[in-house]
Amino acid sequence: MTDIRRVSHCSHWGAYTILVEGGRIIGVEPSKDDPNPSPIIHSIKEWAKTDRRVLTPMVRKGWLENKNKETRGQEEFVPISWNEAIRLVAGEIQRVKSEFGNEAIFAGSYGWASSGRFHHSSTMLKRMLNLVGGYTGHVDTYSYAAGPVILRHVLGDTDALVGKGTTFDTVAEHSQTLLAFGSLSPRTAQNEAGGSARHSFETSLREITAAGVKIIHISPLRDDIPASAGADWWPVRPNTDTALLLALSCEVVKLGRHDAAFLRTHCSGSEEFLAYLSGDKDGVEKNAAWAAEITELNADWILKLADRISTTRTMIAMSWSLQRAHHGEQPYWAAIALAAICGQIGLPGGGVGFGYASLGGVGGPVTVGKNPAISAGKNPINTFIPCARITDLLLKPGETFTYEGNTHRYPDTRLVYWAGGNPFHHHQDLNRLTEAFRRPETIIVQDPYFTATALHADIILPATTSIERNDLAANTRSDKIIAMQQAIPPVGLSRSDYDIFSDIAEHLGVRGSFTEGRTEMEWLRYLYEDARAVNRNEHAFDMPEFETFWLEGSTPTPVKTHGVHLQAFRSDPSGNPLMTESKKIVLTSRLLSSLQYEDCAAHPTWIEPEEWLGSEAVGERLHMISNQPEGRLHSQLETGEASLSHKRKGREIARISPKDALRFKLSQDSTVKVWNSRGACLVTLCVDDAVRPGVLVLPTGAWLTQTEQGNIDIAGNPNVLTLDIPASMFSQGCAAHTCLVSVELTACPEKDAISEYKARMDLLGIGTSI
Repeated sequence: MTDIRRVSHCSHWGAYTILVEGGRIIGVEPSKDDPNPSPIIHSIKEWAKTDRRVLTPMVRKGWLENKNKETRGQEEFVPISWNEAIRLVAGEIQRVKSEFGNEAIFAGSYGWASSGRFHHSSTMLKRMLNLVGGYTGHVDTYSYAAGPVILRHVLGDTDALVGKGTTFDTVAEHSQTLLAFGSLSPRTAQNEAGGSARHSFETSLREITAAGVKIIHISPLRDDIPASAGADWWPVRPNTDTALLLALSCEVVKLGRHDAAFLRTHCSGSEEFLAYLSGDKDGVEKNAAWAAEITELNADWILKLADRISTTRTMIAMSWSLQRAHHGEQPYWAAIALAAICGQIGLPGGGVGFGYASLGGVGGPVTVGKNPAISAGKNPINTFIPCARITDLLLKPGETFTYEGNTHRYPDTRLVYWAGGNPFHHHQDLNRLTEAFRRPETIIVQDPYFTATALHADIILPATTSIERNDLAANTRSDKIIAMQQAIPPVGLSRSDYDIFSDIAEHLGVRGSFTEGRTEMEWLRYLYEDARAVNRNEHAFDMPEFETFWLEGSTPTPVKTHGVHLQAFRSDPSGNPLMTESKKIVLTSRLLSSLQYEDCAAHPTWIEPEEWLGSEAVGERLHMISNQPEGRLHSQLETGEASLSHKRKGREIARISPKDALRFKLSQDSTVKVWNSRGACLVTLCVDDAVRPGVLVLPTGAWLTQTEQGNIDIAGNPNVLTLDIPASMFSQGCAAHTCLVSVELTACPEKDAISEYKARMDLLGIGTSI
């Protein structure tokens, strides 16, 4: 009988043990330290299957023959050897660098390929390119862009957004009211960028509830917070949270309960903002009645809430999702303004926090030590784009864009190199992105899978998944470093990102600098021991030597609990100044005042989104919310058991309210076409009273599977529908949650999306044989 081998591992969904017998994965066990393990971990067996795996290097036939660009995504691929693939890739990098300069190379990789901090494909790509002159990269993320931009100017940093703010234990001990805007859900908290040893959010929420904290939940979706929290649900119109926050500020001032001393000593620009609230500037008082008309919430509720938050210790929790919208800076800024007006910033259990449960570690203990991670080095050039402006980069070479008040230029991109990411999942208006992907001369995709992005490539390089190599999982929101041990051999001819880039670096003459002479395991030992030494010397925290750690599978790291955001600033604002234009909390920005942007005013302001339910042109349309799915992360493991349990008829489930189902004559489990001027997709309908009337909920991550005519996606990908506009000229952030759609009953197609995708792969010559 073959012995079962137990392998320590970690993914974005947590730590676990892989059970391997005879080179085959036979099971997955959650970490014994995890009180709320994610069901997604059981889907990792999908990584070992060959159904959608890239098994050998491949090149698009038309590109190989004559560099044809117009047939991307439609033309057959042919297998090539690794030697030929490395030669072609290195040759293209050298050619573009020589003819057009390094800014013509876009290193478009975006994280989430693996929780490993060594085989991190995005970092590896940038490390290699930095050694040969650099690349055009991106700033910020799809998850948050408008938020951190405005926070840098208003609070001086993004600590409160990335998990370094007030922690949940402080909320449980000191808060009396928790005002939760958007999602506060285990659905999103099951994910963490660098993996995590335990899922603590549900435990923290139970502690907050047990402490008697009153929770007011403002969201179009009742189940954006667990029912066990006993929250009062306020079904707000999407994209109108700013109006509610402004009205609460206005009503607190009218009650005479604003903290004038805090506004004077800790804030700048409060006079201008208060004048806006009172209507002195535009003749419109931003009171409860005004906000009720915009938000469709009860004005009496708003008045009573203003009374409560001005007399109780109140934490305002703002989900990351709120700022992924047109004018997405405004709800974050308005929340800061409300907390400042109440004078609660810097108090235990008071103030404002961002991104609680948007990732599993936000709100939990904060790592204070060093975590192991390979460095990308320094980029010799400074050209960049805001993350969500990829399509504009490719379609508008030489044109200008603004970012944080400065003007920049889109370079003329000739080469796109994408490693470990799938923009045909997370970008907006995918039909427009498809057009843009025909512009570069060469597109290289390095990935374990034939994603929709890989199908639009010229050269495809097969990378291993994390279970086929060794690595380390760690992040600044986890209290452990976890050994990610290889479970199975590489599938097909796939190779690790490190080995691929090492060979490309050799062709480019920089292998020595890229590898520093270390093998995979030598790098892991080096990175771990470096972190171990720092944590011992700077934090008096002992970690075991590498061999012991690797054998045991994990080790604790130093963390801080009971965090209070801006406590030191509150105690001594002059001794602990903020990195803002006034060294204080900015309620009216001199910079934005000088810029005079119509879409981002000088202080928190209600500005109508381009598409919303209050528009005169809304007609018979619904507001689409494209949130994180429950059974997968983004588009990863889309065919895994956890993901499939949330699909019907082979496609995504869209939820609408019973009232809207009656209005549009739609029923449970019917096949529905969701469409607008940008595109169309098919979904299976779920009628759910947890959804506010006027709203359609369609999770992200379905693999784009369009019909041969290219006019409809049969998998249910919401990004064929979303608006590809920036949040504002200031941040250029993703605005995916600003989107109106129409719905209609339609016939169920003969093939489901999974079968259709496989048929398309066969058509392109990329079946599962090597």
